[in-house]
Amino acid sequence: MGKSYRRGYRNEKALADRWGGERQGLKGRASADVVKKFLAIESKERQVLPKWLEGAMRQAESAVTRGEGELAVVQLHELNRRHDNDLIVMRLSDFELWFGLVGQPFMGAEDDD
Repeated sequence: MGKSYRRGYRNEKALADRWGGERQGLKGRASADVVKKFLAIESKERQVLPKWLEGAMRQAESAVTRGEGELAVVQLHELNRRHDNDLIVMRLSDFELWFGLVGQPFMGAEDDD
């Protein structure tokens, strides 16, 4: 087992444990790394995230008016592509705050565990 595989495994397991989800592991087919109700999570870990991405997140966070019910997100758009294909990035802690706490059902999804 290679170092990057073990590191990826630990990252996927940490998220699955945090959310009470299931790590799918290598099944020889395309599948999500972690599943939890309505979420199919493809987990990526890098030693360092791009500085421009961290900067964009800080910029979005600084624009949020605290107490106004705003959510800081970063839109990633590729030139000459449909906006339907844009990516939205947010902090995990914000996702949990807005869409559900650890181990609890997410808004709009029933938890039948």
